[in-house]
Amino acid sequence: MAEVKFVNVIKEFEDEKKGKVRAVNNANFVVKDKEFLVFVGPSGCGKTTSLRMIAGLERQSSGDIFIGNRLVNKVHPKDRDIAMVFQDYALYPHMTIKENLAFGLKNLKTPKAEIEAKIKEAAAILSIENLLDRKPRELSGGQKQRIAVGRAIVRNPSVFLFDEPLSNLDAKLRVQMRVELSELHKRLGATVIYVTHDQVEAMTLGQRIVVMNGGEIQQIASPEELYENPNNMFVAGFIGSPPMNFIKARLDGNQLMTADYTLTVPVGLLDKYKAYQKEEVVLGIRPEDIISLNLLNHQPNHNVIEPTLKVVEHLGAELLFYFNIGEDQVTGRVGADAKLKSLSKVKLYINMEKMHLFDPNTQERI
Repeated sequence: MAEVKFVNVIKEFEDEKKGKVRAVNNANFVVKDKEFLVFVGPSGCGKTTSLRMIAGLERQSSGDIFIGNRLVNKVHPKDRDIAMVFQDYALYPHMTIKENLAFGLKNLKTPKAEIEAKIKEAAAILSIENLLDRKPRELSGGQKQRIAVGRAIVRNPSVFLFDEPLSNLDAKLRVQMRVELSELHKRLGATVIYVTHDQVEAMTLGQRIVVMNGGEIQQIASPEELYENPNNMFVAGFIGSPPMNFIKARLDGNQLMTADYTLTVPVGLLDKYKAYQKEEVVLGIRPEDIISLNLLNHQPNHNVIEPTLKVVEHLGAELLFYFNIGEDQVTGRVGADAKLKSLSKVKLYINMEKMHLFDPNTQERI
């Protein structure tokens, strides 16, 4: 296996109306050997373009790409020692599964005995031994995805590249395949680079995550670090489901003055906010840090609000509830035993120990 490195990589496309469009802007990162790294972001953010540049399917406009210690700027895709799994499976419909798995190896003139051994090993890893004589049309979506992964495994590449491989599957099967891919990575000890627009997929699969937006890398960190310490409002709003709430406020001493309520900032946090005294800020608070008072075994002295709930959604073990602070809609998440009801007035505790403040102009976390 091998590490992958981007050094000042830029990718520009020509657009008839806009002229030059920068799809990836000065990307710098290192994917560690045997790491599972996930690119995540909205459509058009540059994540798939980055993956295609690693594969050699797109040529960067400037900058350097390394796989292992080898500069691969001018290396043909077939010579980069990578294997790519696409969203649409890309299986040959007229071939059996065994023939699909063998196809790439035959093109590389791999000895027949070696091909047989590699197919047998991959089939055992993926539990597809009973599918080898079938045609793709006889398989379910999940089985086809396993075959696509198997075709990558038999290549025994330095780096596996996955381009939104689960997006064609139903919700239940996506969960199952996430678990299988995670286990597969541990068994193979492989370097995996995975692209998705689904932040739940990113959080559950990635050892580290690259969050992209508008061609820019916003933050590279572990799932826990992204969730607890987002760099900016984009990352805070993209990572987490439901996303972080953003509430306009003004900092005055140890008080945060919102449109409807005055909240108290914990003393231990005040020092890092001192440059924003008397300034407009944006308060960020996660839904789970808005707690119904009837779930607490004590009566807080500060940071209790009493809004009227607009809607309560029952999701089995938990409730999502919605209300407004000024013009800002706020979402909370509590256990179902809170027994909240739509259009009711309720006392809520805001856990300000978990708060974040953002600069409203730069959108950076203060």
